[in-house]
Amino acid sequence: MLDKSESRVREMFRQIAPRYDLMNHVLSLNIDRYWRWRSVRKLKIKENAPILDTCTGTGDLALAIKRRAPESVRVIGSDFCNAMLQIADHKANNGKTGVRLATFVEADSQSLPFESDQFQCVTVAFGLRNVTDTRRGLSEMHRVCQPGGQMMILEFSRPYIFGLRQLYQFYFSHILPKIGQLLARNDKSAYQYLPESVGLFPDGDELAGMMREAGMTNVTFTPLTCGVATIYEGWKADA
Repeated sequence: MLDKSESRVREMFRQIAPRYDLMNHVLSLNIDRYWRWRSVRKLKIKENAPILDTCTGTGDLALAIKRRAPESVRVIGSDFCNAMLQIADHKANNGKTGVRLATFVEADSQSLPFESDQFQCVTVAFGLRNVTDTRRGLSEMHRVCQPGGQMMILEFSRPYIFGLRQLYQFYFSHILPKIGQLLARNDKSAYQYLPESVGLFPDGDELAGMMREAGMTNVTFTPLTCGVATIYEGWKADA
């Protein structure tokens, strides 16, 4: 059984934090940048109201959102791994202007320290599957989102093209763990955990159904790169 306990996952990410960004780009052949680019462009960002990126990790999605958002929009990233947030905080410090691009907060996505109905958009990229209780994570995203607001999830999924699906599974199960463990050594088998967590995590209609159960409406999903990743969108009903 896959161990998704908070203590194990937090320590795993603490150990791989220094090489987390490099490994993401190398192991995805840099396609992860494109996936985030597509995700940000699906957000219907308005003036003034803040945006929350949960499970923000080293802050790549939060910072990409801030670069596209109006200056008046505050972007907050939350994560329960302080080592990851330290890297995100360093990225957010714009030395040329002295302006911080985003604010980062240490917080568990299953119990967010924010008031309800606060954010115009709530996002998560490649982090929801690491939340111990997926339904609690989705429920918290819905709770802190404003009525009429947007929720977006970017997550790994399983390719739908025969041949590519088998090749992907072989790469994920046999090649990626070896490369990952070699370049980002840790005692938590982080890159063995990755394919296991993706393989067990719901995708497509199943995850969309869980989003609806959490209260999200008008739920849609868009496969990327033949289904290797998927963007899910949902909305919070107007009050």
